[in-house]
Amino acid sequence: MTKIELKERIKELKNKKGAVILAHYYTTDDVQEVADFLGDSLALSVKARDIDAPIILFAGVNFMAETAKVLSPNKKVLIPVPEAGCSLAESCSAEALAKLKEEYPGHKVVSYVNTSVGVKALTDICCTSTNALKVVESIPSNQPIIFAPDRNLGSYIRNVTGRENMVIWDGACLVHEEFSLEKILELKAKYPDAKVVVHPECNSSLVEIADYVGSTAGILDYCGESSAKDFIVVTESGILVEMKKRYPDKNFIPAPTISSNGGCNECHHMKMITLENILSCLENESPEVYVDEPTRKAAEKSILNMVAIK
Repeated sequence: MTKIELKERIKELKNKKGAVILAHYYTTDDVQEVADFLGDSLALSVKARDIDAPIILFAGVNFMAETAKVLSPNKKVLIPVPEAGCSLAESCSAEALAKLKEEYPGHKVVSYVNTSVGVKALTDICCTSTNALKVVESIPSNQPIIFAPDRNLGSYIRNVTGRENMVIWDGACLVHEEFSLEKILELKAKYPDAKVVVHPECNSSLVEIADYVGSTAGILDYCGESSAKDFIVVTESGILVEMKKRYPDKNFIPAPTISSNGGCNECHHMKMITLENILSCLENESPEVYVDEPTRKAAEKSILNMVAIK
């Protein structure tokens, strides 16, 4: 089938089954085109909960679809490629986190949403890259914390708050670890008026030179609100699709990686999602995401604790 035929067939099946497709900003432009909603992981999971649809197809990596199922237990949640994972989420298993909790009794656990449902079930309160600072500041300063699994986001929060009683898990997103400070500074010299926008999963040297640090959604909003015309984008390349669509009069310059002079680094897990496997997933209503109820309830509590923070 051609791309046009695939897209038409996907649209036909969506309408027939009452299905809704949610796609992360890091997926390909073709996948984003067939999606009903685009967003970052938590925003999409909340959307899955709030929309009136019996079937949710999550075009994203596995922890995202799990989170959608946690918040939408009565809906059928599908994931086209269950093996599409996340290096950051995989750096912290539930078993390993349970051991760390035993080593540090009395510590509250704050976990990034980029974690498995098992890790969320062991967590007191989740956070996103947008609200991590607010979440940590909501906890009394004398209360020790385990922050998992992103060492870069955790270190950023510790530096901003000056909080020393944080045990930070040593995990990282391989995509965001690959950007080159030296090459970005060269780009900045070439485009002196450009604003540097950085995801907080990047290492501290990149965060320090940023004009804005935030989530994918936050970066998109900042680029729209800023009067600047040029932006050096230091996050996964998929976001460029939405940036160019929203702000066609602005210039988005992909940050180079250590190993290449080319554009933004790509998450190969996100790029595993294609029109073909979306169509197959809709046709068969499989693979489906399942989460046992005790784990789901515990994970949901950690997410709702975060949502309750204003």
